[in-house]
Amino acid sequence: MTTERVNPPGLSPPAGFSHAVVASGSRVVFLAGQTALDGDGKVTGATLPEQFEKALAHLLTALAAAGGTPSDLARVTVYATDVAAYRAHAPELGRLWRKLAGRDYPAMAVVEVVRLWDEEALVELDGFAVLP
Repeated sequence: MTTERVNPPGLSPPAGFSHAVVASGSRVVFLAGQTALDGDGKVTGATLPEQFEKALAHLLTALAAAGGTPSDLARVTVYATDVAAYRAHAPELGRLWRKLAGRDYPAMAVVEVVRLWDEEALVELDGFAVLP
């Protein structure tokens, strides 16, 4: 698989995402929304960064099980119950992303939602990847 991150000079500089990702490969993996659920189906983590780290780890676990790596991610959507809190924690969330997924950012969006499936969940991540 090859990916090209495209960040046109006419757009604001991206921080923690790419404006576009051109991916070519033979397999597309669609990743279901992941939250900070433990093995018993209970939401863990009291803070947004704790839940974000767990949800991202789950997303990457599902991707790895399908044969992919973080650099194969083409698109990730983050659903947050409080975008202001997400923005306030952005530096820490960026550090967590780099720790778990590296510096190859997919095309991303953050969407505020009223609530998620599990009421205790503060954040959910889904996405898709293109594999060789």
